[in-house]
Amino acid sequence: MTHDPSASETAALDAAARDDAALDAAAPPAPDLDLAETEDDVARERALRVGLEEFELDESDQALLDSEWSDDQGDGDEILPVLAIIGRPNVGKSTLVNRIIGRREAVVEDKPGVTRDRVSYPAEWAGRRFMLVDTGGWEVDIAGIEAKVAEQAEVAISLADAVVFVVDASVGATATDERVVELLRRSGKPVVLCANKVDGASGEADATFLWALGLGEPHPVSALHGRGTGDLLDAAIKALPTKSEYGKLRPAGPRRVALVGRPNVGKSSLLNKIAGSERVVVDDVPGTTRDPVDELIELRGIPYWFVDTAGIRRRVHQTKGADFYASLRTAAAIDKAEIGVVLVDASNPLTEQDIRVIQQVVDAGRALVIAYNKWDLMDEDRRPFLEREIEKELVQITWAPRVNLSARTGWHSERLVPAIERSLASWDRRIPTGKLNAFLGELVAAHPHPLRGGKQSRILFATQASTRPPRFVIFATGFIEAGYRRFIERRLRETFGFEGTPLEISVRVREKRKR
Repeated sequence: MTHDPSASETAALDAAARDDAALDAAAPPAPDLDLAETEDDVARERALRVGLEEFELDESDQALLDSEWSDDQGDGDEILPVLAIIGRPNVGKSTLVNRIIGRREAVVEDKPGVTRDRVSYPAEWAGRRFMLVDTGGWEVDIAGIEAKVAEQAEVAISLADAVVFVVDASVGATATDERVVELLRRSGKPVVLCANKVDGASGEADATFLWALGLGEPHPVSALHGRGTGDLLDAAIKALPTKSEYGKLRPAGPRRVALVGRPNVGKSSLLNKIAGSERVVVDDVPGTTRDPVDELIELRGIPYWFVDTAGIRRRVHQTKGADFYASLRTAAAIDKAEIGVVLVDASNPLTEQDIRVIQQVVDAGRALVIAYNKWDLMDEDRRPFLEREIEKELVQITWAPRVNLSARTGWHSERLVPAIERSLASWDRRIPTGKLNAFLGELVAAHPHPLRGGKQSRILFATQASTRPPRFVIFATGFIEAGYRRFIERRLRETFGFEGTPLEISVRVREKRKR
């Protein structure tokens, strides 16, 4: 679906384009990132290491100094068969999904319509690996957001190798269930019938009535307690082909990008625009997305896992039900991701909630890009106020790349990929120890640490302990003040181009050995 911008939107985007061109022209040049060590750097590092032997070092210090760098390799590429879970609302589809994957991943609540998007999870049974797809409830003669949810369920059927059709055995087959059966027959996909909510022997008699649906043997299951799920999965594995016709290549290597922000800032719209299809349900109602939705998208020849998440609300502990669990899933999605793209509504003032979301990504140690969405809805008077808000509220996060875009029209969405690439490159960057100590030596010589109590802390040695995010450890003779640490961090960013990643600097104070 394309959107034709109005005359006012076009004028706003043209003005924004001129502003962006001015910003690009005024931007400072990228720093020289020649990270090769010279002979002087190596000699300096060797001399400083010898000097450290005069100080008391514990086992963890020695392990840090002796550690070697290694890069983790992925497991290769794989195409997994796809098993979709289908049924009308509130029959226990998400509960069954959680039972199969062995963890509470899908949001579950005892009311219809909790799941809205089709969400994929890797699963395994009896040595066979497959992709399990949870869907929203399918209904007939509906409108609004429920119609969009049903449409996603139909897409899931078309893209599955086999289907598990879940029916509430305690209620029996309804008219909606019979309409789903017609839909499944037209698809021609192998179907396994699951009679859910059978908690005991008395419920098995109710399950036998489902033979009338004409889909073969109903498998009595209690997804909540796990009863009968093994037999159901055995039947599902038999129905799944060994070679998938619909599964996507699932490489181990693509970077995980989490789209986060407060509710209704356009995360799902942006994912649909990037994916080039209506991948997730979009509605004006805040909180439409509940389960994190993964989508493998190739941009500029590079595959990425984009994760659409539920909006982070003002106070997580004040939410309840599905919204509470959606907030927990969003926090988990940030932890699993490598970079967070935080969407902010540019047409409205920055809120405390926006700043909290950005800080959540930084606290998780993830790379960061801030995307100012709904730029087409922002009038001329709003722009200078936004710049002042950014200078005031985000003064500690000036290192994050900023992208102005419109998810609805697609304007400047192509600028998101270079910003993601720069942030991830910084997140992975490693400074050689010799180069780092040469940098610190020049810095301290020009701007020594201030005197406190007649004493001056001296930096003895520094090393980069890890990447993702970059973490530096400084050995010193005394406490390094927070202001001086921020000064070191700022100069590290200017010199080595750490754009879009948080930096961690820790200090270990060590005393000379007693003779």
